[in-house]
Amino acid sequence: MATIPVIVKHQGKRYEVELDPTSNGETFKYQLYSLTGVEPERQKILIKGGQLKDDTDLSTLNAKPGQTFMMMGTPSGTGGSVDLGRPKEAVKFLEDMTEAEAAQAEGATPAGLQNLGNTCYLNATLQTLRSVPELQQELLRYSASAVGDSSSRLADLSSFGLGGLGASMDLTAALRDLYKQMSETQEGVPPLIFLNALRNTFPQFAQKAKNGHGYAQQDAEEAWSQILSQLRHKLKVKEGDKELSFVDKYMAGRFESVLECDDPAAKEAGEEPVKTSDVFLKLDCHIDKDVNHLRDGIIAALEEKIEKQSPTLNRDAIYTKRSRIARLPKYLTVHFVRFFWKRESQKKAKIMRKVTFPAELDVVEFCTDELKKQLIPVRDKVREIRKDEEDAERARKRQKRAHRLEEERKAAEEAGAPVEPLQKKALGAQGEAKKDERDTDTAMTDVFKTDEEYEEERRQAILAAKKELFSLIDPNLAADDGSNQSGLYELRGVITHQGASADSGHYTAYVKKQGRLVDDPRAPGGKRREEDGKWWWFNDEKVSEVDAEKIETLAGGGESHSALILLYRAIDLPSKEEVQQ
Repeated sequence: MATIPVIVKHQGKRYEVELDPTSNGETFKYQLYSLTGVEPERQKILIKGGQLKDDTDLSTLNAKPGQTFMMMGTPSGTGGSVDLGRPKEAVKFLEDMTEAEAAQAEGATPAGLQNLGNTCYLNATLQTLRSVPELQQELLRYSASAVGDSSSRLADLSSFGLGGLGASMDLTAALRDLYKQMSETQEGVPPLIFLNALRNTFPQFAQKAKNGHGYAQQDAEEAWSQILSQLRHKLKVKEGDKELSFVDKYMAGRFESVLECDDPAAKEAGEEPVKTSDVFLKLDCHIDKDVNHLRDGIIAALEEKIEKQSPTLNRDAIYTKRSRIARLPKYLTVHFVRFFWKRESQKKAKIMRKVTFPAELDVVEFCTDELKKQLIPVRDKVREIRKDEEDAERARKRQKRAHRLEEERKAAEEAGAPVEPLQKKALGAQGEAKKDERDTDTAMTDVFKTDEEYEEERRQAILAAKKELFSLIDPNLAADDGSNQSGLYELRGVITHQGASADSGHYTAYVKKQGRLVDDPRAPGGKRREEDGKWWWFNDEKVSEVDAEKIETLAGGGESHSALILLYRAIDLPSKEEVQQ
């Protein structure tokens, strides 16, 4: 049977297509795919009586030469036509990859860590720290200490049945090597050498269990703090001609504090408040009967009572120390102070109280007045841009819905099908728009913009907003690329504890998945990361994917998994390269 020349209209363009009556709808869609770049599953082709289906016999359409079909749908990706040419890189199948290549492939499940006997506290800590990409980059540049250094003695691993095997006692080098090993496999890795280095550097982690079998369980927060203190001493980054501690640059903040005596007699005697400036590696969240949210606990921790000798009263007195943040790091550690020493049982007990925490944390209110002035304009502009983007997306969806109604009406008219009055549909779409009191845009217009026009308008609007946002960043903050320049953080990692005591129970870690790289001509370098909202759950060597809703269940309230350490990262702000594109 001879083919029939027909016309297909799509987004204002006309395509001449040879319709083969002996084939089916799926074949016809693949013909259109080669012309429009719209994948078959995203195509909607209107015919008399409804929509063309994959299994439709094209001979039943009784198509006439020159007959017009209306097609709707856009290609996945950027909305433009799809390049059907040869891939830039040869496709490599999973079965042809080495173990290291498979582990480093986009979206690959990361390696777990084997539990070597009450070492879940360490495994959870290491997995969360590994989520800091800057740390991994700097570790790769790190050179171990000199052989003569006392911190680089060879370890005796006979306790693990590995007599004769030695390892550097340089904790930072051991961490570098462990992360490299983890990057080359998807299996559970035994952190033997790092664990031995940790126990030699900090003997508290070599404490034996009270029952005489193996090592005792330890506190993940203590492991976190000790590892960071060692990295702060050892791992340096280049800042021009100077060297700076990696931890000081990316993970340390600064408090400005005022210590003042509560006794009025001290003030009357002329005792002045004492001002100090101190580095901090974590914010504490104190928990008591009045603390229900992370914010409440941080506020409580920023004001503490201290008993000490008063130089003017010549006796002990109560002082109040009030602290405010003068420098915010790019990565902010928050510690829920859940463990306390229980004298009667002679062990650390756990505060079970439920304390909620946000996926996005605003810390501006905890800052000094000077830092607030620098942060507030940027923070407020970020929120304004987000609202504008949400409004633009809602308007775009309304336009697409109205555009679709118009195309369906025209297609139905051309196919001779009954047409529902457009005014009724228009009012329906407009009525839906009015339900959203946040937006007063008109739902129906007489002239429709193409997807390309809409995307270009949106791109220009976003670029203009980014330029304005970039101009609001304080120059001093902009020069400190390891700091937070907006006061807003996003949650990236959670260390949890299950059980009633720090000496027992079980630790795990949740780390937000890194978004996959997708092509985007509007992004710097033509690539951007697209997150799916999923998290990795590291339960020793077992690694699984969980939804973001799971994180909301980690607020505590019992012996189930509750957050002990939160790792926040400063939200991304536009770079100089982005605003100059």
